[in-house]
Amino acid sequence: MKNIQLIGLLLVVAGSFLPLIHVPVIGNWNYWKLDHSLAIMCWVLSAAVLFGIVNNSVKVTRISAILLVFLFLFTLFAVKFQASQYFSFMPFKSWQDKLAGIVKLQWGWIVEFLGAFIIIFAKNNNVKS
Repeated sequence: MKNIQLIGLLLVVAGSFLPLIHVPVIGNWNYWKLDHSLAIMCWVLSAAVLFGIVNNSVKVTRISAILLVFLFLFTLFAVKFQASQYFSFMPFKSWQDKLAGIVKLQWGWIVEFLGAFIIIFAKNNNVKS
């Protein structure tokens, strides 16, 4: 269980440096370019997962991983909301939607969610004798 969860943790940490959002002209953004406080929260929760793995605390590990999933979902919602609000000065809603649609999600989210779900769903192989 520990090895699989450590692989999931490695995916989450590595995913924070992968491209998450593509903004035309500006380029790809990772968690650190999106928002420093969200990136710090991601790393703090990753540290809590590591603490749970090292101390064989399944409860701490899973709760931290679930909080990571909620953080990722919140970030996705915030990015889409911010993109739509950024173009609110446009006179027509269709123009706002069209311009907000140029901000695209990248493949780094797959790595982030995959790592968190691996941590959550790893089997507990502790055998008590």
